Amino acid sequence: MRDQDFFWDGVKAGKLLIQKCADCGALRQPPGAMCPHCQSLNTTSQESTGRGTVCAWIISKHPTIPDDNPRIVALIELKEGVRMISNLQGVDHTEIALGMPVEVFYADVNGATLPQFRPAGRA
Repeated sequence: MRDQDFFWDGVKAGKLLIQKCADCGALRQPPGAMCPHCQSLNTTSQESTGRGTVCAWIISKHPTIPDDNPRIVALIELKEGVRMISNLQGVDHTEIALGMPVEVFYADVNGATLPQFRPAGRA
C-alpha cells in the first residue's frame, strides 16, 4: 500500500482526507511514511471540512494554450492547519486575495477526479 492511497480512496468517495499520526495525532499533508513529530509509522486519517483560505497563488500559463483561461494554482491552508496545493476555480485572478475563504469540490481534470477549490459559497 502506498502512503497516499487513502487520500485517493477518499477523493473517489467525495471526501478530503488528511493523514494523521495514530500515536501523537499530528496531521500532515502531503502524506508520508513517518510522522515528522514522533517518528511513528502508525497512521490513520481524518476527514477535512474542505474549507480553508488562500495563502499564495500563481497564474500558470502553458506556452501552447491561449491565455483566455489561465489556470490558478493556489496554496490552501485548510481549517485543520495543514496546507495543500490545488487549482482555484470559479474566480477571476484579479479577485483573489490572501486569506480568501475557499471550499473544496471535485472535478474531472483530463480524465481524473481531483480536489479543486473555489471561493466559499459559490457552488
